[in-house]
Amino acid sequence: MGTFERRKDRGDGTGQGDQVGRPGRKDQAGQAGQAGRVRRLATPIGILAAVGGAFAYVGSVDPNESGHYPVCPLLKLTGVLCPGCGGLRSAHAFIHGDLGAALGANAIATVGYFLFAAVWGLWLVRAWRGQPLRIGLAPVWWWGVGAVLLIFTVVRNLPFGSALAP
Repeated sequence: MGTFERRKDRGDGTGQGDQVGRPGRKDQAGQAGQAGRVRRLATPIGILAAVGGAFAYVGSVDPNESGHYPVCPLLKLTGVLCPGCGGLRSAHAFIHGDLGAALGANAIATVGYFLFAAVWGLWLVRAWRGQPLRIGLAPVWWWGVGAVLLIFTVVRNLPFGSALAP
């Protein structure tokens, strides 16, 4: 018998050798696969729980009533609306199912909610399959996002763009 050969019989009369996954016993590879899947799903589910908790808080504490949330520092100091101004009111309206009010408070944030949901769903599916989430965007896309945010900010602060102001 060579040094690298497996024994065919353990000598205990069962006739079972050193095999993984014998009938009647837990498959160790299957257990490791389940533990790995749970570990892979923990992060996307944790992120969803945190975002869900934040949305639940904003949904229960109305940002339209003063005193609950701080005022935007840029708006307070300069009177200029930043791209995030109206985001809490948008989230509050979105949670309560008023999509029109959500878009009116902050259209970019409302689009962001749907984008987050799509990316989170993709992340969850890929984590379930054991694949990493890799979203490789070329620099031109990042510049495009920055340009859209800049244009949104400028237009909502001009008289003709008052429809974009919260």
